[in-house]
Amino acid sequence: MELLKERIRKDGVIKEGNVLKVDSFINHQMDIKLMNEIGKEFKRIFSDVQIDKILTIEASGIGIAAIVAQYFDVPMVFAKKAQSINLDGEMLTASVVSFTHKKKYQIIVAKRFISEGENVLIIDDFLANGCAAQGLMEVVESAGAKVQGIGIVIEKGFQDGGKNFRERGIRVESLAIVESMDAENQTIVFRDDK
Repeated sequence: MELLKERIRKDGVIKEGNVLKVDSFINHQMDIKLMNEIGKEFKRIFSDVQIDKILTIEASGIGIAAIVAQYFDVPMVFAKKAQSINLDGEMLTASVVSFTHKKKYQIIVAKRFISEGENVLIIDDFLANGCAAQGLMEVVESAGAKVQGIGIVIEKGFQDGGKNFRERGIRVESLAIVESMDAENQTIVFRDDK
């Protein structure tokens, strides 16, 4: 998605440790026009499969997934990272290790929000090692639902998450795949750059 790649080049900040900050337009402050185009693009890419629910993880995925859900005209569910008094009934859980926060936590979804036989599209802002997406897949599968695909805004192609999912036959569609980043020179190379 050229619009997204241009914006990453213009406003993304590369930090040491393979961190790409896009907080000025994707995951802290959101450019709603860009998010709208991202939603349209995921609808176009996954138009060949039935989608009953969009699933993401709090917090960065929520805004993106909500707009994607609008285009599919289906509900969006997000996995919580902490138990709260508002969560009741049977829960679906999985363990996830965050690349960004270097922390392990349990993700939680109320079972009543993902039904057996539903077709689920997982949406997230980043894919690095694939831990969050794997946890979301485990939640979907434990509900007896089916993952139809994983939609990622930015994939770090130099890390193994996307490669591992694809080798397992899981459909992963990323709007921008970063092949390499250089924090010192603030340069970025995308997989499909000529």
